[in-house]
Amino acid sequence: MAVPVIRKNLYFKPDSSRVVARFFNNGDTRTINLVRRIMSLSEVEVKQELETTLKGFMGRHRNISEIFLKHANNYKNLIETLDIKYNKLSLERRLLIGAYSTMEYSIESAALFNPSIVEDFDQSFLAEGEKRVIISFRATGEGHLSSIVFRKGILDASNNLRMVEAHKHIDLPTIKKKKTYDKNRFMKKMEEMHISSAHSSPIMDSLPDKFEYYTLKEAIRKILKQDIDDQRKQALNEMTWLIDSYYDIEFNEDSKISGRAILPISPSESRGIEDARFVRFTDDDGSEKIYATYTAYDGFTILPKLLSTSDFINFRIMPMHGHGAQNKNFALFPRKIKGKYAMLARIDGVNNYLFYSDRITLWNDPIKIQEPKYPWEFTQIGNCGSPIYTKHGWLVITHGVGPMRRYCIGASLLDLEDPTKEIGRLKEPLLSPLEEEREGYVPNVVYSCGSLIHNNHLILPYAVSDYASSYVTVNMDDLLTALITEV
Repeated sequence: MAVPVIRKNLYFKPDSSRVVARFFNNGDTRTINLVRRIMSLSEVEVKQELETTLKGFMGRHRNISEIFLKHANNYKNLIETLDIKYNKLSLERRLLIGAYSTMEYSIESAALFNPSIVEDFDQSFLAEGEKRVIISFRATGEGHLSSIVFRKGILDASNNLRMVEAHKHIDLPTIKKKKTYDKNRFMKKMEEMHISSAHSSPIMDSLPDKFEYYTLKEAIRKILKQDIDDQRKQALNEMTWLIDSYYDIEFNEDSKISGRAILPISPSESRGIEDARFVRFTDDDGSEKIYATYTAYDGFTILPKLLSTSDFINFRIMPMHGHGAQNKNFALFPRKIKGKYAMLARIDGVNNYLFYSDRITLWNDPIKIQEPKYPWEFTQIGNCGSPIYTKHGWLVITHGVGPMRRYCIGASLLDLEDPTKEIGRLKEPLLSPLEEEREGYVPNVVYSCGSLIHNNHLILPYAVSDYASSYVTVNMDDLLTALITEV
């Protein structure tokens, strides 16, 4: 039974003019030579060069002088190895050093795709039938580096989406490392990562049950300075990789949400933050919070991670633990089931699994609930975002991969009390790539990371061949009828 789908004439395309000012680390040797050249300039020459640079870039960034100073401060210790008293340098000279330590990065020059949508906490000043929403995207720039960006819009009574214009200036957040760690949990995560206790125990045994970030970092740093074998060095580097995976970030309160970008910060995500699946979560006490699962990638290894926020200004980022916290496609249910958190995932790369947990970051004992069933999903099946509550069951938007690695979007309905039970699944795709949607960075793909229900319609944003994004609407009565019929 084909379900009618209405494609909306709204497209989100990458914009190469959206740039951030990132720290440019050119290596200690080259930076030392650079600083020596800058020190050879007179104060007049320094001011002239700085003024020219500011004129060329201050209109493209907010607070560019603050950014320059922050980046110069990163080299304070290195500069003082040259017998230069950093704090005695003129402000202009420090700013110029910072300018040479800064680069523009176009965060979405290659793609703006894999969208997810949630209801905004702010629903004030809206007409009847309207809903304010926040859409997240995977933005990809130079070097195929992926980040998270946001847009805000309003869905009207006819399910048309009116977007707020994307802000010109993009801000990066302040990074705050987690201060204290639970020793037992940290050691369990090391065990899951197969970090040898022979190498970790000499450090961990001396730490208290609650230890500080810098205590462990300093202990590892001292040992890495010694002449140690490659196996031990690798284990210590992996411990550093793990501890740096926990952090908080904070944006300026006066920044616009479309001007906030979450770029890779920890080593575990150095090559990308991929496919964030946002969900508005309601706890048993009625409190609400936004969570998002995403895949951290360092070029070799992937790590499932979780972020949380209550205001899209302050974010907490944590790795997920447990023997089931492997591979991709983690999607959190929007509420607990029988007092436990519930999560979908595709831990084996092929099938859909369900987890229950008392802790939102600990996932063990996966239960296989879906396998590829129809030809369009024979290669693999996965979710396209968090399940959506309906009185008939949990609506799960899925993706399937068929011949020629063609990605299509489908739908399933799971039992509310026992999501291991599938009530129904569409035999045919809900959404397939149109002829004009086939071309892109990855051909023949439609994909989504989250949807919602508005005015009895499914609002489904989706990516077009890993390049741009759009959205469709689906009448819920039509969709549920098809799902309940096609058992």
